[in-house]
Amino acid sequence: MIYMKLNIFLFAVLLLVSNGFSQSNRSTLNNGVDKYDEKKYTNAEVDFRKVVETSPKSYEANFNLGNAYYKQEKYDDAIKSYQSAFENAKDNESRAKIFHNVGNSLLKSNKIEQSVEAYKNALKFNPNDQDTKYNLSYALELLKNKDKNKQDKNDQNKNDQNKQDQQRQQNQNQDQQNKDQNKQDQQQQRKDQEAKQDNTKQQQSKEQKISKEEAQRILDALKNNEKDLQKQLRKVKAKVRKTDKDW
Repeated sequence: MIYMKLNIFLFAVLLLVSNGFSQSNRSTLNNGVDKYDEKKYTNAEVDFRKVVETSPKSYEANFNLGNAYYKQEKYDDAIKSYQSAFENAKDNESRAKIFHNVGNSLLKSNKIEQSVEAYKNALKFNPNDQDTKYNLSYALELLKNKDKNKQDKNDQNKNDQNKQDQQRQQNQNQDQQNKDQNKQDQQQQRKDQEAKQDNTKQQQSKEQKISKEEAQRILDALKNNEKDLQKQLRKVKAKVRKTDKDW
């Protein structure tokens, strides 16, 4: 795992320092440094903030406060404190340290592009700072991977979109095919129904025709029977004789 280096320079006010510090501020700042060294970052923050409140232009107090915030992962607050320290920095080495730590805070906040610029600014003030070069190289590698991941994601999104478009087109084609098939089925059903109706009509017509023929046959048979009956009656009449009187 790559270790990102932080420039930690804690400034304790010992004996002879700037005239802007009171005895109380010197003591409080020193106490904060001791607590920071003991990794009691919250307690150190309290002491450093006390000094900043009474001496807002103190480079040492603002820089140390920024480091205390950084250790607590309060990166936005750390950047603000570093910026206040930068306004009161007296040399380029101090300015380089500030930009270095601002870059770290930005990188921890996943603001990679901004961290790269901060490291570049740090190197402008101190071109030979190996820690800053190291962190800049690390940030550039992260940025490269981020851009690659972004491009891969875009490519994946495009592939997904193409697949969705293809699937949508296939669905549309399938829907159209289903519609066409349904239309053909309906047309075939209508044809089958019409054919069935024609067959029914033909059957009915045939039955009607047979019924008429059968009726005529029966009628003819009745006529023939009547003729035969009349013939038989005539024969009977012809055989009748008159009887003699018996008296």
